[in-house]
Amino acid sequence: MQQNRNYFIAIALSVLILIAWQFLYLGPKMERDRAAQQAIEAQQASQQSSTASSASVGTGDLPQSGASTNDLPGSVGGDAADTSVSREASLGASKRIEINTPALTGSLNLSGARFDDLKLKEYHETVDPQSPIIELLSPASMQDGYFAEFGFSGNDASGAVPGPDTVWTVDGTPQLTPSNPVTLTWKNDKDLTFERTISVDDDFMFTVEDSIANNSSAAVSVSPYGRITRFNKPAVTGIYVLHEGLLGVIGEDGLKEIDYDDVEEDRTITPPKASNGWMGITDKYWATALIPTQEQPYQARFSYFDDGGRPRYQTDFLSDAITIQPGQVQTTEKHLFAGAKQVPIITAYQDSYSIDRFDLMIDWGWFYFITKPMFYVLDYFYKFFGNFGVAILATTVLLKLIFFPLANKSYRSMANMKKVQPKMEEIKAKHGDDRQAQQKAMMELYKKEKINPVAGCWPVLLQIPVFFALYKVLYVTIEMRHAPFFGWIKDLSAPDPTTIFNLFGLIPFDPPSFLMIGIWPLLMGITMFLQMRMNPTPPDPTQAMIFTWMPVIFTFMLATFPAGLVIYWAWNNALSIVQQGVIMKRQGVKIELWDNLAALIKKKPKAAE
Repeated sequence: MQQNRNYFIAIALSVLILIAWQFLYLGPKMERDRAAQQAIEAQQASQQSSTASSASVGTGDLPQSGASTNDLPGSVGGDAADTSVSREASLGASKRIEINTPALTGSLNLSGARFDDLKLKEYHETVDPQSPIIELLSPASMQDGYFAEFGFSGNDASGAVPGPDTVWTVDGTPQLTPSNPVTLTWKNDKDLTFERTISVDDDFMFTVEDSIANNSSAAVSVSPYGRITRFNKPAVTGIYVLHEGLLGVIGEDGLKEIDYDDVEEDRTITPPKASNGWMGITDKYWATALIPTQEQPYQARFSYFDDGGRPRYQTDFLSDAITIQPGQVQTTEKHLFAGAKQVPIITAYQDSYSIDRFDLMIDWGWFYFITKPMFYVLDYFYKFFGNFGVAILATTVLLKLIFFPLANKSYRSMANMKKVQPKMEEIKAKHGDDRQAQQKAMMELYKKEKINPVAGCWPVLLQIPVFFALYKVLYVTIEMRHAPFFGWIKDLSAPDPTTIFNLFGLIPFDPPSFLMIGIWPLLMGITMFLQMRMNPTPPDPTQAMIFTWMPVIFTFMLATFPAGLVIYWAWNNALSIVQQGVIMKRQGVKIELWDNLAALIKKKPKAAE
């Protein structure tokens, strides 16, 4: 009995730790996350109306004449923000080519052939379809500039080569669409002609093909580069299950996930040279990525610069030099991904362009072997039912069917445990404080009745990785963003917006996050309570207390989790109640639910018989 008591005291202490974590860490953190999200939305809204600087971006310390193949694109210039200049004025300061695809809208800056104005047509800042669409890329002259570009590093023999300040000339219609690529040209004083053809698909992939014609009498060498530059650190969620910052897959060195704080500390992170892979910057739902010419060696780099108090984060690559003989033309092809991290699209790009581990742009985590299949199951049911909430319900049923044999065996073992409980009490009474004799007798009883005393733990243990995988999918995949269920649930990736503490919106009161106990968390707590009450109430007071308060604790804990996760848990509890009731009835074991509820109403907890 003492050992049993210590065991449940340990459980109680663990629960207290969870409560402390919930109220002292998770609750305030959720408040900070919401504030950060509001800051992002306010920032994006303000960028659409105003900000920034009229300064142009210079060459800075980009590789110039005489640069070797070990040099990498460096910093860029830029003045402080000027809030008197609107976004429209900033865009109007340079000649541009319109970008218009089913997924994207924006423009390409002819100065540097820079991708610095890009919006995502299909995604809005809030669940309101009238809210502004997401701005992904912005001109460098703005306070929070964010852009991508490709260029070359040259030397004395090559003369000037295309870089940040190169003003390209457009041939043909100045509009980039999936059916209309654009061709840009530029010629230097060494008789080198650069022709750049930019094309885009229906989604988020740009293809940049550069042709260099050498009309001089001597061979020349140039090194292609690409970079993604972002001014100022964006607001991030800062949660451990999601990486936001610089990332890439660099050849054999593999996946690099670099937080903003880490690159600020190290200033420059330089992986080994590679000839395949990609690199970029990722947010929770959006990303940009450079894909160098595969099978051509390149040097990647992740950097942080302080441009006069204006923080700048950059991921870039510099390929080995290519040599163009007199009278010849050399062609290189690079790609830029800029858009939403949709799983099917990312996977298709990985296959069609042979991009090494491009799917790791989505943070599946260490348990990707559970997380990815979970997503594909949910996505399949979503396409079938047309609602992600219903897909979660269907996935739960499927999981129940898959684990039914094990759960059936577990519940049968638990039912047998209840049947032999009187014999167990007799053994305790017979051997008293002789724990060794008591344990030996118990083991003989288990063997005789073919009972596994730990079998009842398996359903819970199996539910933990499934629960985590579903949480990860709901949190990191854009497919769940703003996905509605029914009624008041407009976003399955956000917590239930209702709360009992303002009577579900009837009282004009906005409670703090730890009091946001919505309808679905309450349903989850009720189903958990009913499931636990199907078993006899433990005779030990400590056990009985845990038995009583556990559903309440979990109700508060899960209230701040995504609504889709809480719906899964409530539905899973309801299915478990039905399953356990059927098995107990077949085994001839009394279902204690109604007696326990009656005893609870009378405030006389029913002890185990």
